[in-house]
Amino acid sequence: MRLPLIAALAVLLPGLAQACGGSFSGFVNDLKAEAVQKGHARAAVEQFFSGVRQDPAVLKADRAQGVFQRPFLDFSQRLISADRLRRGQSNAQKYDAVFDRIEQTYGVSRGVLLAFWAFETDYGGFQGDFNTVNALVTLSHDCRRPHLFRPQVFAALELFEQGALDPRRTTGAWAGEIGMVQMLPRDIIENGVDGDGDGKVSLKTSAVDALMSGGKMLQSLGWRAGEPWLQEVTVPADMDWSQSGLRTQKSAAEWEALGVRARNGSLARGLPASLLLPQGHKGPAFLAYPNFRVYFEWNQSFTYVLTAAYFGTRLEGAPVYDAGNPDPGLSGAQIKELQRKLQARGHDVGKVDGILGARSRAAVQAEQKRLGLPADAWPTPALLSRL
Repeated sequence: MRLPLIAALAVLLPGLAQACGGSFSGFVNDLKAEAVQKGHARAAVEQFFSGVRQDPAVLKADRAQGVFQRPFLDFSQRLISADRLRRGQSNAQKYDAVFDRIEQTYGVSRGVLLAFWAFETDYGGFQGDFNTVNALVTLSHDCRRPHLFRPQVFAALELFEQGALDPRRTTGAWAGEIGMVQMLPRDIIENGVDGDGDGKVSLKTSAVDALMSGGKMLQSLGWRAGEPWLQEVTVPADMDWSQSGLRTQKSAAEWEALGVRARNGSLARGLPASLLLPQGHKGPAFLAYPNFRVYFEWNQSFTYVLTAAYFGTRLEGAPVYDAGNPDPGLSGAQIKELQRKLQARGHDVGKVDGILGARSRAAVQAEQKRLGLPADAWPTPALLSRL
């Protein structure tokens, strides 16, 4: 009988004896042993892991992300309230000098960080009440994404040794992020900035530290200074919709030749851009520039990313999008059915989760093109029935 890969590695490499799953106490003991092997003092390791426990609420939160099943118009209208817009504009004025520093140092525009600050913690108002260490160890023990969370446990241990994290009192999001713009421990170590000059990085209590750190992190992820990230456009009714989607990039001149126009101002010259139709060719339309792709390093949800990017433009003066009149979409259950049918046809849609992500959209577009339907990557009941 062949051993699963992790079990086989455990035989060959005892240090990986429990990569995930199994007894929680045994898993924690393995983490302790690995921490000591990495050079952490045994006394610090014992203190850090003392009292750590598995948190079922973390696992429940990880599996209950149905909000991302909502279509863009619904999702964005729920997240972008008049109050959030007003407070964003107020914070832009309050921290005007800080945002100037961020733009000069890291090249990140204020609307981008204001949108993340709004969506992640409502401008610091609610930063999460999950114990950070419990959350990280719980998600490392869970076998869904241990490769993501296990390294963060050791990064949290580093923060503890630096006096920057209390394993019993530090709280944050269910996925282990900390502070006003929600950063994981490794990101804090690599990108934390003492913006207010008090000698420490305080992402939970200092808006200046949080915003500066967020700016540095975005720069480290590839943000390009002085460039746009998203722009609303108008599109002709008869264009080739298969040209839309993140997989296709064209210059401003090429888009203009197809009839695409900026709804306000002009298209950015010298930059490749992709045409995004989040709810098909009858809904809103945007051009996404290279900086837009950096958003996916922060969050993997297409709907969240597009909403955050759009809100960033609104906070810098862009008008409300033209919602258009999109064709009806699919429910979460129908999207799961669609994903299974797409998988059966050989498409890689990732997990069957009822969320219309980038891979599902690409597969939808391919099938629409094959069937002679408008290939705008927006699945409708008509497409589902044809499949």
